[in-house]
Amino acid sequence: MQETLLLSLIFFPIAAAILTFFLGKAIRSYGHAARSVALIAVTALTFAATVFLLITGRGTAVQLSAENALIGISMAFDGLPAIYALVTTFMWLGAALLSPQYFRHHGISDRYAFFFLFTLGATNGVFLSTNLLSIFVFFEMMSLASYAWVAEEETVGALKAGKTYLTIAVIGGMVTLMGLFLLYHLTGTLDIAELKTLCATAENKTELYAAAFCILFGFGAKAGMFPIHIWLPKAHPVAPAPASALLSGVLTKTGIFGILIVTVHILWGDALWGYVLLALGAVTMFLGALLAVFSINLKRTLACSSLSQIGFILVGVSMISLLGEENALAAHGTALYMVNHSIVKLVLFLTAGAIYAVAHTLNLNELRGVGRKRPVLAAIFLVGGASLAGIPGTLGYLSKTLVHEAIVEFAHHTGNPVITAVEWLFLLSGGLTAAYVTKLFVAIFVEKPTERGPQNKRRISVLSYASLLMGVVPILTLGCAPHAIAEKVAAIALPFVGGHEMHHAVHYFAWVNLKGVCISLAVAVLVYFLFIRTVLMTRDKSGNRIYADRWKEKLSMEDLLYVPVGKLLIGLLTVCARLLSDGLEPLAAVFFRIYRTLCRIFCDVPDLLVLGARQTALVPVDPPELRPKHAFCIRLGGWIDRTFHRSKAHKNTTEFLIRIVETLSEVTHKITGNFSFALLAACFGIVLILVCVALIF
Repeated sequence: MQETLLLSLIFFPIAAAILTFFLGKAIRSYGHAARSVALIAVTALTFAATVFLLITGRGTAVQLSAENALIGISMAFDGLPAIYALVTTFMWLGAALLSPQYFRHHGISDRYAFFFLFTLGATNGVFLSTNLLSIFVFFEMMSLASYAWVAEEETVGALKAGKTYLTIAVIGGMVTLMGLFLLYHLTGTLDIAELKTLCATAENKTELYAAAFCILFGFGAKAGMFPIHIWLPKAHPVAPAPASALLSGVLTKTGIFGILIVTVHILWGDALWGYVLLALGAVTMFLGALLAVFSINLKRTLACSSLSQIGFILVGVSMISLLGEENALAAHGTALYMVNHSIVKLVLFLTAGAIYAVAHTLNLNELRGVGRKRPVLAAIFLVGGASLAGIPGTLGYLSKTLVHEAIVEFAHHTGNPVITAVEWLFLLSGGLTAAYVTKLFVAIFVEKPTERGPQNKRRISVLSYASLLMGVVPILTLGCAPHAIAEKVAAIALPFVGGHEMHHAVHYFAWVNLKGVCISLAVAVLVYFLFIRTVLMTRDKSGNRIYADRWKEKLSMEDLLYVPVGKLLIGLLTVCARLLSDGLEPLAAVFFRIYRTLCRIFCDVPDLLVLGARQTALVPVDPPELRPKHAFCIRLGGWIDRTFHRSKAHKNTTEFLIRIVETLSEVTHKITGNFSFALLAACFGIVLILVCVALIF
């Protein structure tokens, strides 16, 4: 039964998404109500199945194998994946409860309902899979399906943000896939349980680093890690509030989930990896908090806050790697920080959604005072904001304290002033967090409304309040019972995050731990009164003090860096393509002209060399005169002619002598060339030999 329930966490929401889509098509007149009931029912059943598995079926595993191990799907319900399956289904249920009121003005669309449930199944697949390839498949399904959330409103801003989100998701996915190929080439497997041993003994560390950083790129992009965070501040403000809560609270954690796998199972204890994560986390932490301080849009502020909180979590992950066997504080703190951020963003984004449902605006200047007569909503927002800022009594305080103490411990071990600087940046970012939370709370629930304030006085529904209160309960329960509940929840996640048990109890409310909160709150007071209330506020034409937009949306890395660089690369590629297309024939003509010239040179040079040699070193000489054939006859005949006064009778003496000589030569040749002459010569020779022998002997 447990195996069936485990499979249902993934495939039941996907199947229900298809049925809900056609249900909305079938009953048009009651489509909004039917889809609302379907979303709540499906998410409630999935949450109930998760709770049942957590109570009775921890350690349950199921494998859908095939002949090719690469396409097999294996899942397990234990440790951090089990905790996050519970958090995921819990948050989806809360978002489903708020959706009816949020979409009341135009109804829940078939598209939103389909992708809402489909993404739930894919997200559970990411957390529960035990094979990196399976995680990647579900990760890509989740990324592509959640694009519909960002572009749901189909406004210019929504479509632009969706384009950015999809671009980062696709590029990140392709780079991650390349990293998985490299990792499989090195280890021969992508099963998480086997990677730690195989990667520890890998000889080619360079290729292992390449694989790890490729995987970091893809998962870091989804988490919102600097410098590939550009989608996050743009996507959250334009997406529906229930979707924003899930984008911030859950989908970013799938990125952290993948980074944890690399940290614990691929590059365990690697100092370079730990310091890289620490640097990226510190920049992300501070940058997100700074952007949130400047923002005057409610959901954009919460989106930048998510960016900052992801930085805090990355710092915790880096401490898990750098502290090694002494990472108990970092491991407990990181696990609790992930849970806290997810639930807090459920509370804050759903609160923002409830406010938007009654005010239809997100600008702080137009929202001023909208919650003055809503004390329950104010209390809910205050609890979420306090946990985000790390105020004692909340889960956020416990997690932030543990991570801070891990940094202090590492700084003490190393004595490195850079780590001490990171600690102070940690406290400063915490102060900025408290400052922008105060800014939001004062603007919405304390300040008096202005003429630009909302005129819509709709009430918040009971279902919406139920969705908001869902998140408040675990924040306070875990925050007020650190040893009894919170540490036990973190202990479940320790095997996955590579953590160790604590050797001593942590005194959370001792002065040594409260001191960090006090420093952050002191920073928050200074920032709020000396910067936000002065520099970031101005007066409008009517003389009213309003929040000034000092940091324009165009002052982003996407518009200042990525878009120009992308256009430059596209321009260069276009020019190259045009040269290869339109300029091919001229290039070919030039090539062949050069080729012919070279051939002619190679052909004519030998001739030139021969002619030059003929005129210099190899000048021809006249051949010697040939001696006449009958020179003796010619000379004798000439002498006879001269002696006898060249008379006519003797003018042909030379010719006569030549004829005589030729006749004698011809007769002699005939005699000597005869066989008889040869016999006669042979006999003469024999006789001569016999005579010589007789005379001698």
